[in-house]
Amino acid sequence: MQVNSERGLLLAATRCTGNVGQISAPGGLIRMLPVEHNDSINAKILAISEDKIEGFVREPFEEIARRSSVDVDVVMAQIAAMLRAGTIRRVRQTLLATNLADGALVAWKVPADKIDNAFDWMFQRDPFSGHVVLRSTDTVTAGSEYKLWTTVKVPHGFSLQRHAELLVKKVGAEHFQLMPAKGIFTLGVGHVRRKTIEPGSKASEPAKMIPVQIVDLDEREWKVLLALKREFTPEEIRPTPWAARANDAGVSLDEFYRVAEELNARKIIGRFSTFLEHVKPSAGGVRVTRFNALFHWAVPPGREIETGGEVGRHHILTHCYWREAGPEFKNVNIMAVAHGTDKELLLEHKAAIDRHLQTSGIPVSYTNVFWGGRSEIKPSEISPQVYREWLRNMETLHRDS
Repeated sequence: MQVNSERGLLLAATRCTGNVGQISAPGGLIRMLPVEHNDSINAKILAISEDKIEGFVREPFEEIARRSSVDVDVVMAQIAAMLRAGTIRRVRQTLLATNLADGALVAWKVPADKIDNAFDWMFQRDPFSGHVVLRSTDTVTAGSEYKLWTTVKVPHGFSLQRHAELLVKKVGAEHFQLMPAKGIFTLGVGHVRRKTIEPGSKASEPAKMIPVQIVDLDEREWKVLLALKREFTPEEIRPTPWAARANDAGVSLDEFYRVAEELNARKIIGRFSTFLEHVKPSAGGVRVTRFNALFHWAVPPGREIETGGEVGRHHILTHCYWREAGPEFKNVNIMAVAHGTDKELLLEHKAAIDRHLQTSGIPVSYTNVFWGGRSEIKPSEISPQVYREWLRNMETLHRDS
């Protein structure tokens, strides 16, 4: 097939070879599609696919195509190519897991000679620890001795406290601080579209808080949910992507759609998202971000919802939560995360938020920034069955040790 334009070349990707993300060029050669996030077409796709497809969508790739004004064949070919190359680290349907499992941000105080092993153990051997990050502060300040930070979720009916105590024994931590979310103001990645955001850019209205609520599921709902949330392989980036998942769940496609849409109505479904590898450089040496900043504010009790709304409206933030950090962190209760390639620019964003809080008449008794260093990210497991099996394995290993 002779292809004369870039758009036509991309469209050829899914027609000329069975391997989505490659092009069969004249002479039988295989030409790879561009896979960096800053490629012009990839950037258009990622500006939508990172965090703009909210809820459950029956044809997510068609929706990305519609909203990005990129042909759906191109969308599927490019996402598959970026996933194979590692530019995208995962494609999946996200869940509002705070409603399905008891979760917390956890700060760990670990001796310096044990911290690397603790990091590895939590990332590799605890499926209920999601983000695992080493953090530091620019000066010695409240909580700066807590250098290992993780997110942890355990299914309803199990204890976060006991889970953390088990991890203490496994990794040799001296202390930990559980910080469950009481409310969510911002949750979404969107690194590509945030690259051009100016300090102080914010929504016209304060962010609305999503309360953390416990939701119970029956066996059929769990089967659909677990099939729904599994990561996509490059080969699954195709039309009607949920058909195979319905088969995995043992239900018809219509039944799968019905259950998924019911779960969406119950505020259990998050977004359909492509997650960029934003910690490590790509195979071509290109970085999406370089700095990961966890902002802390302590505001008067009773003003957390107001403050979270004012902080969370700022466009640079990927996360904003109401969390109680306790006296070791000077009673911080609002936390937010921002990413970027320029540390000073991130501090300018933070200063703009600080000025906005002052203008809004919100007193801040303490604020700080914890910078992310070494980092690994994986979705936290939330299945009660998987948790029971994991506990049994841990008990077996303890008896055998």
